[in-house]
Amino acid sequence: MEFSITAISILLLLTQGIATQAAIFDVTKYGAKADGKSDISQALMSAWQGACASTTPSSTVLIPRGTYLLTAVNIVGPCRAPVGIQVQGTLLAPADPAQVKADAWITFEHIDQFTLFGNGILDGQGAIAWAHNDCSNNANCGPIPMNLRFNFVTNSVVRDITSKDSKNFHVNLLGCNNVAFQHFTISAPETSLNTDGIHIGRSTGVNITDTNIMTGDDCVSIGDGSQQIHVERVTCGPGHGISVGSLGKYKGESPVVGVTVRNCTLTNTQNGVRVKSWPASPAPGTASDMHFEDIIMNNVGNPVLIDQEYCPWNQCNLKNPSLVQISRVSFKKIRGTTSTKLAVKLVCSSSNPCQNVEVGDIDLTYTGKEGGGATSQCANIKPILSGDQNPATCVNSAQSS
Repeated sequence: MEFSITAISILLLLTQGIATQAAIFDVTKYGAKADGKSDISQALMSAWQGACASTTPSSTVLIPRGTYLLTAVNIVGPCRAPVGIQVQGTLLAPADPAQVKADAWITFEHIDQFTLFGNGILDGQGAIAWAHNDCSNNANCGPIPMNLRFNFVTNSVVRDITSKDSKNFHVNLLGCNNVAFQHFTISAPETSLNTDGIHIGRSTGVNITDTNIMTGDDCVSIGDGSQQIHVERVTCGPGHGISVGSLGKYKGESPVVGVTVRNCTLTNTQNGVRVKSWPASPAPGTASDMHFEDIIMNNVGNPVLIDQEYCPWNQCNLKNPSLVQISRVSFKKIRGTTSTKLAVKLVCSSSNPCQNVEVGDIDLTYTGKEGGGATSQCANIKPILSGDQNPATCVNSAQSS
C-alpha cells in the first residue's frame, strides 16, 4: 500500500509538471528567431492558437528575451480558459508604415480574461511615420498604424509592458469592459505626431493606475461612450495632458459618464486636465460626472481647461456653438506651476452652458516671462467656487454669464 501511495504521488507530480509545461507556449518552439530580422507573425499566431484552445487556466504565450521582428497580427478569441501573453523580449514593428497592412500593429479582439504582461518592449519604430504624417492638413491622409488595439476585450489586464515609439496612437480601446492598465509605460518623443498614449472609446470600467506616459499627444484621451473611467497615480509628460474629448464632431456619439482623474502628476505638457468639444456639432451630446482631483502641475500650459470651442487647424465654424452639454464637473486640489498666464480657462457653449461645475483649492503660479501673475477666463458658466482660488476664478461676472 505504501508503495502504491508513493507511486501515485510521483505520478501526480509528473502530471502537474506536464500540465505546467503544456500551459506555456514558447514562440521559439514554433520557429520564432530572436535575430530582429525574421518575422515571427506565424510563430506567434501558432502559439496563440495553442494557448487559446487550451483548457488549462492561464495558458501563456511566451516571447522570451531577445529581439524579434513582428509585421502585424490580429489575435482573436474567444478562448476556452483565461489566457495570457508574456513578453520578455523586444518586439520590433516594421519601420516603414506601408509594411503594416492594417490600422494597428497588434490587435486583440473578442477575448475575455486576458493578460498582457512582462517587462518587454513593443517598439513601433515610428520615426518614419511621424516625418510623413500630414493628417493635420490633409483630410485624405493615408492610414497610419497604432501599436495596440483592443476591440471588445473584457475582464483583462495589461501590466509592466512598455509601448515605445508608436507610429500613431499607442493604445486604442473600443467596446471594452473591465480592463486595467497597471505599471504600464508609454514612451515617445514630444515631437511624435498624433501618438496619444491610451485612447478610450465606447468602453466601460477602464482603470489606468501607476502608469508613466511620455508622448507627443494626449497622455490619456477619453472619447464618446466612455463610462466609469478611472485614472490614478499616472505621470504624464511630455504630451498634451489628460483629456475628455474631443467630443461633438460626429453624429451618433454616445454620452460620456463617470470619469475620475486623481493623484496624477503632469510635467511640461501643453495642457493639463481638460474637457474639449467641437463647435458646430452635428448632433447633441452629453458629458457628465467628471472629476479631476489632487493633481500636480509642473510647468504645464492651460492647467485647468474646459474648451467648447476646440477647433484645431480651423476645421470648423466657430459661429455655431457646440451642442455638447457638460455637467457635474469638479476641479479640486490642483496645484503647481503654469507655463501660460491663462491657468484656468472655462469656456462653455453659448447654446448649452456648463452646469454644476465646481472649482476648489486651486493654487497655480505662473513662471513664464510675461509680466503679472496667472489669470482665468470664463464664458457661459457660473461655477461653484470653494477653498482657495489662485488665480481668482471667473471674477468677471459678465464673462461668467
